[in-house]
Amino acid sequence: MPMTEPIRLKPTNCKNCYKCIRYCPVKAIRFSDGQAHIVPEECIFCGECFIYCPQGAKEIRNDVDKVKALIASGAPVYASVAPSFIANYDGAGIESIRKVLKTLGFADAEETAIGATMVKREYERILAAGEKDILISSCCHSVNLMIQKHYPEVLPYLANVLSPMLAHCKDIKRRHNGAKTVFIGPCIAKKDEGARNSDLVDAVLTFEELTGWLRDENILMEIRADENDQSLTRMFPTAGGVLRTMNERSPEYTYVAVDGVDNCMLTLKNIMQGRVGGKVFVEMSSCIGSCICGPAMDADHRLPVTDYIMVNSYAGKKDFPVEQPDSEELKQNYRHINLPSRNFGNAAIETVLRQMGKMKPEDELNCGTCGYYTCRDKAIAVLQGKADLNMCLPYLKDKAESFSDNIIMNTPNAVIVLNESFEVQQLNDAACKLMNIQDQNAVLGEQVVRILDPLVFLETYSTGRNIYNKPAYLAEYHRYVEQTVIYDKSYHIIICIMRDVTKEAEERESRESMSRTTIEITDKVIEKQMRTVQEIASLLGETTAETKIALTKLKESLKNV
Repeated sequence: MPMTEPIRLKPTNCKNCYKCIRYCPVKAIRFSDGQAHIVPEECIFCGECFIYCPQGAKEIRNDVDKVKALIASGAPVYASVAPSFIANYDGAGIESIRKVLKTLGFADAEETAIGATMVKREYERILAAGEKDILISSCCHSVNLMIQKHYPEVLPYLANVLSPMLAHCKDIKRRHNGAKTVFIGPCIAKKDEGARNSDLVDAVLTFEELTGWLRDENILMEIRADENDQSLTRMFPTAGGVLRTMNERSPEYTYVAVDGVDNCMLTLKNIMQGRVGGKVFVEMSSCIGSCICGPAMDADHRLPVTDYIMVNSYAGKKDFPVEQPDSEELKQNYRHINLPSRNFGNAAIETVLRQMGKMKPEDELNCGTCGYYTCRDKAIAVLQGKADLNMCLPYLKDKAESFSDNIIMNTPNAVIVLNESFEVQQLNDAACKLMNIQDQNAVLGEQVVRILDPLVFLETYSTGRNIYNKPAYLAEYHRYVEQTVIYDKSYHIIICIMRDVTKEAEERESRESMSRTTIEITDKVIEKQMRTVQEIASLLGETTAETKIALTKLKESLKNV
């Protein structure tokens, strides 16, 4: 089934580690039936789950075939290439990029930094006019989505300006009649932004997709430097890059750069709380280090310092010579994207917490192993259908320990666990009762020789062969048992299970004693009868042979009783 969303999780790879939930800043992941699923209506497509998934279970939608279809249609297809390309392709200049893209069938390729110049100038105009006390840059689509979906109270401060990608693609379509536009960059979120603005952007490729396409076509990228001093906005993909390109700064404003989705969220909360005073322009990027650290940079090109130096050395000192559109042409209205209600009563949350074994506040460890910041957040996720109870590791651990402890402590068989030094690590109540141990703490950590003959444990440990149901008599305790001794090499423990068969042994001994007594009495009777028979036989003159045989058979039959 073809992908429709920019990113999804591959079912076969998910290992229930919850790492994607842990790193997702907006918890836009639903976990059910042992599988994580991205919730697209809540997702900001920052790519954190893609970066941190240890199993490679996240898959970015591949749009190469879509771009091939655009080229095959006969329409002129222009590429807008994000300025971080210089870092991703080891110093290949725009002319090198243009050459390989034309080989693939593109009409031409331009730098998205051209659109960045237009956007930067519009920011300068807004700040000079003092239209907003707080202005947040709108270049990063993940930040825009985060505000639209999760922090709508901050929407009035978001710059109503097209992103550099949209501004550039719009300019390409204005200059080239009938042109199709393809953005190529290091960002997953741009796939979503392109889909939301399909009139301006026809397709979006990541650098990884382009690299794979070139590899499939056996096309090599030439490393050829080119210089252009009129290219200042090539700095845009670095942290603080927008601020560094601004030629005109209003003295009334403080200029701040914030990178990393957690820092962006904290800043948005501070703005909501009224803790950002004065006039401020905030450049925001969801990626730490900004776009040069984007999730779809080639895996071997995520080198923050090296990439920054590469971009910095490639950028010129002056702006691109662009025809600046009027403000209306660059305007973009960012509206609130409604999400389903998340309000649940305290009683409902408390019910889920109790089901998770959180009976009182101190039970709420807030350990984060489930991926959520607090146990209450996890409980709310359960109510939303995004999580299940078994995602709580302490809960599962306690449940498992309680289950195993119940079995061990309530079994009628004696259970003793030793380490490889033959020291007692655990024993149950049945073992204490069997060996008349009043306080098990008195023997824990002690050598097993204190309570049992260690030979059977030494034998099992040295040979590695387990012993099952071996009869033994514990003379010190006057107990007959059947011993099972198991050496678990993986856990480095020796387990002894003893079934008390004293009653059965005593009953068997009683039967054997009765049989012996009966035989003794029978022998005496036979002996007496033989003497009597012999006396009678001598008197009657008859042989005793037949009588002796008959009585002997009687004796043998009694022995088998």
